[in-house]
Amino acid sequence: MHLLWLGICSAAVAQPASVTFTHDLAPIVFSHCAPCHHAGGLGPFPLLTYSDVAKHSTQIAAVTRSRYMPPWPPERGFGDFAGDRSLTQTQIELFSEWIKQGKPEGDPASLPSAPTFTGGWQLGEPDLILKMPRPFRMPESGSDVFRNFILPSGVTQVKYVRALELRVDNPRAVHHANIVLDRIQALRRRDGEDGQPGFPGMDVITEAAANNFDPDSHFLFWKPATVLRPEADDMSWRLDPATDLVLNLHLQPTGKEEMIQVQVGIYFAAHAPAKFPMLLQLEHDGAIRIPPGDRTFSVTDSLTLPVDVDLLAIYPHAHYLGKTVEAWAILPNGNRRWLIRITDWDINWQATYDYREPIALPKGTRVAMRITYDNSTANPRNPNRPPKLVLTGNRSEDEMGHVWLQVLPKGNSGSGDPRLLLQEAAMRRRLEKYPGDFLAHYNLAALLAYGGHLDSAITEYSAALRSEPDSAGAHNALGVAFMAEGKLAEANAQLRDALRLDATYANAHYNLARVLAASADTSGAATEYETFLKTNPNDADAQAGLGTMQFKEHRFADALIHFREAARLNPQDPDIQTNLGTLLAITGDLPAAAEAFQIALRLNPGQAAARANLDRVRTQMQARK
Repeated sequence: MHLLWLGICSAAVAQPASVTFTHDLAPIVFSHCAPCHHAGGLGPFPLLTYSDVAKHSTQIAAVTRSRYMPPWPPERGFGDFAGDRSLTQTQIELFSEWIKQGKPEGDPASLPSAPTFTGGWQLGEPDLILKMPRPFRMPESGSDVFRNFILPSGVTQVKYVRALELRVDNPRAVHHANIVLDRIQALRRRDGEDGQPGFPGMDVITEAAANNFDPDSHFLFWKPATVLRPEADDMSWRLDPATDLVLNLHLQPTGKEEMIQVQVGIYFAAHAPAKFPMLLQLEHDGAIRIPPGDRTFSVTDSLTLPVDVDLLAIYPHAHYLGKTVEAWAILPNGNRRWLIRITDWDINWQATYDYREPIALPKGTRVAMRITYDNSTANPRNPNRPPKLVLTGNRSEDEMGHVWLQVLPKGNSGSGDPRLLLQEAAMRRRLEKYPGDFLAHYNLAALLAYGGHLDSAITEYSAALRSEPDSAGAHNALGVAFMAEGKLAEANAQLRDALRLDATYANAHYNLARVLAASADTSGAATEYETFLKTNPNDADAQAGLGTMQFKEHRFADALIHFREAARLNPQDPDIQTNLGTLLAITGDLPAAAEAFQIALRLNPGQAAARANLDRVRTQMQARK
């Protein structure tokens, strides 16, 4: 037997491929870094040229290796999101390899076109621009400031909105912003109450909701460096006349006094929406009490879906102690579907995340969340040194724990409006956590009233008022529910309580006018309609209501003025046209009366009063010939 000596083969060892800026790094930098790192952007230096990137190459390699940059908190594999800014491991390794190879620039011919940033509106010139009327002065130091600014929309007819864009003159001082719709302008009374533009606080969202129940909802949220994604026209949202946009700003001191003035650009859709998303909130703020030194404190919440939905987007929110944010769905078959997971929460990079494709969640799915907090010195973002007990609250040094889900409810045969069923489930779940919660009782009452369950609605409104007896909005809503049940005395009392609490509450004046009219108090009703119309002159129903009271008092000339205005504001209402025709006939203008009756009949051929009055007017006109 011969022993064979095996020599080592001299095959070539693979060498790393050449990495150049123009071919390999520029496409990554231009798409993932430049949107913030350009002149005037949020980044501290530009990254638009070879020299820019070469100068900061070591820093770029370090922050991408740690995944601190580009900022993309969600963990891969726990949700597939549109606009994912994170880098693959291969992309991250390219930076280090490029440095090892001496940072070659590469062939200029292979350099892609650098992005351009004009500093104007991202989405082009808006259809409507609203601006804070006066700048707000932010002090150089102190705690965070939450400030609300009223922006009247000024629209005179219903519009549908596909996108909002904020232009902030001082983005370093603005942490984030929300837009709240105040459809009855109830919050403008607080504007300037402390001598400065706007008014303070974070309760604006709750207060607006208590004044107006609206089951449709969108993420009207802005953060510096937000990439804007307009909604499709078929999922736009309604902007009514006499609606105020309330700009809710979270401001942070920068070390010097800042003047802040924000513009909101509004982009209209071509037509009304056909899809109506909703926002669901998972939270358990009432359980937040984080002891100093506790690194694993957590809160959880869940909700079982009563209808099929498509999940469109998700928005998690916590403050500085937040560490891990998780949300998932347990499907009816028991399978778990991850919705998001963030293992290193950073309040400075909170965002709304749109799913690349909607996630279908069938009826019976349980959606759940868990947020874990680190209140120790090991948390570099802990604002307290040494750590202290932290409770729930709106200040940044307090804590929150929310996961918002934007869903598109889908109807289940015979089960009613899916939006209302979903909202009812959310409110009943909230009352399980917080039995005395004002907003949950109020919204549940609104849902029940909308569905015609007036007795139950009255019970829930009464429960809301036990929690907040000074809520003018709840007194007003309870009054409307009593009125719908024909309990006029009870309705009168509630509406007068609303006006005692807020004499400027326009809707309460309008509703009291209706109650007084139904109680045959025409003079009192006319007074209330007149008060309402001082601030809402473009309300056709109120114009017609006042005209009706004046008609009953035989003030025909005055009544005619208001019915003419009502017909101008709402020319498609056959009742208004019929009543206008009646007044025109009484005051002797028979041709105009005939025309009004004919319009009414074109709008509603079955309008018996219009047909009878038209025949009578024609007979009178014939007799005059």
